[in-house]
Amino acid sequence: MSIRRNPVLRESSHLLIPAILLFALYVQFHGDYGPGGGFQAGVIFASAIILYALLHGTRRAEKIIPLKLARTFAALGILIYSFTGILGIILGGNFLNYNVLAHDPIHGQHWGILLIELGVGITVGSVIISIFYAFAKFKK
Repeated sequence: MSIRRNPVLRESSHLLIPAILLFALYVQFHGDYGPGGGFQAGVIFASAIILYALLHGTRRAEKIIPLKLARTFAALGILIYSFTGILGIILGGNFLNYNVLAHDPIHGQHWGILLIELGVGITVGSVIISIFYAFAKFKK
């Protein structure tokens, strides 16, 4: 029996994929206080989409996150990262100096790390999904 025809895997994926996506959000937004962050969250998010594609087909996965959207989000993540660094220069600090992003340097550090990790997470998840789609096309 192939993986796509296995009813246990297909039905359990309806429970697992939302939990995996929720865990990716937790890792993303908890990364400034503990282990985790953008890279890990991006990989976890992409793994949920890849699991969906393996169980339901790449065509159905591409209806949810088309390749063009994944590429757009990869560029958006890089822009968020770059803009955060340039914003430090605009506000009178150095590139990626988060202290100037808020009234208090500690709050500035918090906001800077959140924005940087968000950019990294979006980029990593999108690039991994794009790479998966590229390899999935070779299979056909």
